[in-house]
Amino acid sequence: MSLAESSETRKARLQELKQRKEASQGIIKNRNFDPESRTLKKHTASEDVEMDTVEKNIDGLAQLVIAEDEEKRAEELNVFNIAPKRPNWDLKRETDKKLAKLERKTQEAIHTLIRQRLAAQKGESDDIVGAMRAQENAQNEEALSDEE
Repeated sequence: MSLAESSETRKARLQELKQRKEASQGIIKNRNFDPESRTLKKHTASEDVEMDTVEKNIDGLAQLVIAEDEEKRAEELNVFNIAPKRPNWDLKRETDKKLAKLERKTQEAIHTLIRQRLAAQKGESDDIVGAMRAQENAQNEEALSDEE
């Protein structure tokens, strides 16, 4: 539909609306007032049903919203919707740095334990104090070998 055609249809609709509005202005609607007795009208149950109310307009809306919500929930439970859109390469990249530190500390702890066991087997000492001295000696030897 071109711009000119849409303009013409809009003009026609506005003209119709203007004519309906002019026709209805001549008629006075007395919904709550009775002009003959000059009193307010009392509504009966049948008139209340006929009246256009908000409750009447939204009558089936609650059920519609509940049905749509249930459809969305069923759709959300689909396994394919849970899966990520792209691979988690960035998560692996972030954890590699932390794992490298942990690996180094783990290796140091393993070496320390091995040294303590070797020192205990050599008979230097069976107690913890002897194992700690053996560890200190090993660290001192390591420091000397690093300096050379």
